[in-house]
Amino acid sequence: MKEKIGVIGAGPAGILAAGTASFKGRDVSLIEKNKKIGKKLFITGKGRCNVTNALSIEDFFEFIVTNKNFMYSSFYSFTNENLIELLKQYNVETKIERGNRIFPKSDKSSDIIGALSKFIDRSGVNLLLETKVKNILKTKNKFKVITDKETLEFDKLILATGGISYPLTGSTGDGFKFVKNLGHTLIDLKPSLTSIQIKDPFIKELQGLSLKNVTLKTFKNEKEIYSQFGDMIFTHYGISGPIVLTTSSYIHKYITKDLSFSIDLKPALNYNKLDERILRDFTLYNNKQFKNSLNDLFPQKIISTIIKLSNINPEKIVHQITKVERENLIYIIKNMKLQFKSLRPIEEAIITSGGIDVKEINPSTMESLIVENLFFAGEMIDVDALTGGFNLQIAFSTGFLAGSSV
Repeated sequence: MKEKIGVIGAGPAGILAAGTASFKGRDVSLIEKNKKIGKKLFITGKGRCNVTNALSIEDFFEFIVTNKNFMYSSFYSFTNENLIELLKQYNVETKIERGNRIFPKSDKSSDIIGALSKFIDRSGVNLLLETKVKNILKTKNKFKVITDKETLEFDKLILATGGISYPLTGSTGDGFKFVKNLGHTLIDLKPSLTSIQIKDPFIKELQGLSLKNVTLKTFKNEKEIYSQFGDMIFTHYGISGPIVLTTSSYIHKYITKDLSFSIDLKPALNYNKLDERILRDFTLYNNKQFKNSLNDLFPQKIISTIIKLSNINPEKIVHQITKVERENLIYIIKNMKLQFKSLRPIEEAIITSGGIDVKEINPSTMESLIVENLFFAGEMIDVDALTGGFNLQIAFSTGFLAGSSV
């Protein structure tokens, strides 16, 4: 008799786990509560699916924010090159874009899902869609999986139910309840790769404004702890955009502390160079009011905010502005302060940080160190990374390793 393997969750981790185990001769059932596989995968990369990254696999580790060392066996068992080759087998060609991000050439996430569907079809996996798992019981040598339709029995079990971000895709945290009942420890679940809410009331005036090539610095108790250069955008509640999402990954462990930010609006200019630039503009607009003198330096939408923060009378004639006032203006431009309020709700986050404590999982097999024959894969595990395809590669790699190990 073939060993019966149950895999719960048909996202990228569960699909790779189920297909890999089935190709190795196991009797595999893949259980998914949605009508289709890969529902969250469908919306990733704004529907284009940034499936992995083109960097060499050894460079992936610097983009892992939490528990990078845990990923060695997984990443080297199933690399980004292995993933690209797998997709090619099912007629999906890929392309490389900015930041070494890899997308399907078609720009359609549905093509990735189509390839993964063929993968599990060809492997012979028994796919059980629209089947909700209600409970998992461990007997002496078996796992009883109680669903809304029937009770199933397995020799080994792989849990790949995802995190709790984007709950409409099915990531509602069911798996975390199951593993807790089975004796595992959960690291607090927090939003990662998400927007940030800001206390300052002037934020609403800046809604919709995009800033390019700025530096966002993060402070804990007024001590700088992190810095990111790039693009961002103001929203009605705070800040978002690439450098904000990255910052959120590094600060979620500090959110109970006194956090603040500053934006260097002109990081390419040091204080002296910026002073020279402002003096040139002030010479040009010598007889104009201060409020009309910054149009060459900044987008119109941010000028009134900069003026308010500088405490210079907007009606003041430029040639009347003192050196001290000009120095204060330069300081504001290089240090536009923002007060942290909170991260956006975890339901809106791209990924979930936290999850099953990696100290309770064998990184070489993905097997539980607490419950024999129980394995984990994907976002359930307390490992998370920056944007760029790294989180999906974590899912595929841990899924492959779990599927190989059963």
